[in-house]
Amino acid sequence: MSSVAIVGCGVISPAYAHTLNQLEFIDLVACADAMPERAAQLAEAHGIPRALSFDEVLASPDIETVVNLTPPLMHAAVTGAVLDSGKAVFSEKPLGVDFAEGRTLVARADELGLRLGCAPDTFLGVGFQTCRDVIEQGLIGEPVGANAFMLGSGPESWHPNPDLFYQRGAGPMLDMGPYYLTALVSLLGPARRVTGSARITHAQRTITSKPRHGKRVDVEVPTHVATVIDFASGPVATLVTSFDVQASRYRNIEIYGTEATLSVPNPNTFDGPVMIRGVADQSWTEIELRRPYLPQQRGIGLADMIWATRSGRAHRASSALALHVLELMTASITASAEGRHVELETTCEPAKTLPADLPQNTFDDE
Repeated sequence: MSSVAIVGCGVISPAYAHTLNQLEFIDLVACADAMPERAAQLAEAHGIPRALSFDEVLASPDIETVVNLTPPLMHAAVTGAVLDSGKAVFSEKPLGVDFAEGRTLVARADELGLRLGCAPDTFLGVGFQTCRDVIEQGLIGEPVGANAFMLGSGPESWHPNPDLFYQRGAGPMLDMGPYYLTALVSLLGPARRVTGSARITHAQRTITSKPRHGKRVDVEVPTHVATVIDFASGPVATLVTSFDVQASRYRNIEIYGTEATLSVPNPNTFDGPVMIRGVADQSWTEIELRRPYLPQQRGIGLADMIWATRSGRAHRASSALALHVLELMTASITASAEGRHVELETTCEPAKTLPADLPQNTFDDE
């Protein structure tokens, strides 16, 4: 059994705690937060034995892996400190707030021989694993292109503290782009170049949620980003991420093949629907999803990393994948500022699909 601690006990932490508590090969032993009362609350709600300080987590020899759920601007510092303490890390997205941060973390993990993984892990859900099956079976022919859309009016209408979403390391691209780009890379393979156009529509945003209704938030990052991606295997994809759209009929992802179109689920979820329609079809056909033998919740990428450590294989939500996605996001914004295509420095091996017939709550696929 592998011992794990959560650092950062905010909104997403209960989802991770719930998932980890379902897996017999993981022991969630501690949690920590800059606000000790939040760590105490998470510990009580999920039966976590110890609510610690971050320094105590680093100094605890029994903790093998740390889940970094801190805000994006803290990801690099926290992940780096955990690696330096000799522990593996699984980070929430993005890996860092710029490409240089991410590259430094990956190099440090490699130097120390430690596992480094990163969300999102939604591409391991039954929806996207089913999409992989469809593509690999040739049901859409050769993939030609893709469209992906994340269009909304911004988090200030529902999030109690939306400031982070408009600071460096966030915005619609770095906040939501990881879901869409990780999904596209998992289905089409790594990209080779990217270009884009980006803008800040409002210098300030007004919070309309409680308890800070009426307060103004400064905007530091682009709030509408249109990206074009050339994949190494040939397809060309467009991705639009926006906090400036009041209403839209465009949603999620479509993959266009020479024989059919694949309608892909929301990449911020783990399930379906998965739909396909060929040139001669009169309507869309829903594809039966794989049987879910894993919890369809955040944390299964971490679980796969821990199991991979035991068996010696590569883990799927890898640092190479996360760094490639981070470079894609930051290069798109660079391309807009400089008016050019950006040739990517990174690549990654496509993660192996999960076998369809594993025993419940295991990753014993080697």
